[in-house]
Amino acid sequence: MEIPVFTVDAFSNLPFRGNPAAICPLMHELTDDLYQKIAAEMNLSETVFITSINPSDNFTTGSRFRLRWFTPTTEVNLCGHATMASAAVLFKHKENVNPKLVFETRSGDLAVTQRGEGYVMDFPLNPPTKQDANEFKDILKAAVGNHQIQDVYLCPITKKLLVRLSDSCERSVLTSLKVDAAALQRSETSGRVKGLIVTMRGSPDCQPGYDFYSRYFAPWMGIAEDPVTGSAHTVLGSYWSKELGKKKMLAYQCSSRGGELELEVRDDGRINIAGQAVTVLQGTITL
Repeated sequence: MEIPVFTVDAFSNLPFRGNPAAICPLMHELTDDLYQKIAAEMNLSETVFITSINPSDNFTTGSRFRLRWFTPTTEVNLCGHATMASAAVLFKHKENVNPKLVFETRSGDLAVTQRGEGYVMDFPLNPPTKQDANEFKDILKAAVGNHQIQDVYLCPITKKLLVRLSDSCERSVLTSLKVDAAALQRSETSGRVKGLIVTMRGSPDCQPGYDFYSRYFAPWMGIAEDPVTGSAHTVLGSYWSKELGKKKMLAYQCSSRGGELELEVRDDGRINIAGQAVTVLQGTITL
């Protein structure tokens, strides 16, 4: 069996930045075990499998597809960068003729449209709720040490814990955090948290004018640190929109690779997440 595979760096217009995803367009479904083995072999934060829903469609003419996302250790319910990367493969490499692609996923229908050199994803908005920091003291200690924090929120849908650093912190505090993935995983074993977002207010007055910064850690899902995380911004977008009183925001995820996301919180309870993507590899998996 030969399976086509692409590696696409999402949320970047330059190779080796943003977040890499492996994309496998398939003519038919494979077994869950094989999906997981391929994802472990690719060893990226996400490997995504695209299959046609209508047997008469192909990757050029079809407008609806099924998406499934796998980390090296497990299947996940929502992934932004791999969704964008999937659309990029269909639009750029399969020359899909439709103005909009719709993906059926564990998180419902997700639509992606082309906009200029980039892509706009129509995603669910996942509002977090305020928490007592004392309930998460172990995970906070493992994540940010003695740095002062301003807010702790939890999104029960995504199981992402949002920790906001104090406004008195410089951006270097966020970028220089050394988070021990094993210690972080040991600090929270209840299953209540599956991902940790550390965020802080941005510098909108300084070009390019980021409204907020973040980093994302998910050792519970086999990802020590994710470079640029679309799903985390379904939580971040909700939180910062209320804090800043803005619907449109520009965000930057401060991993070593880094990536930029344009956000628009909509009145219908969803969020547009936009960015660019660049293909760095095209090949074949032979089984």
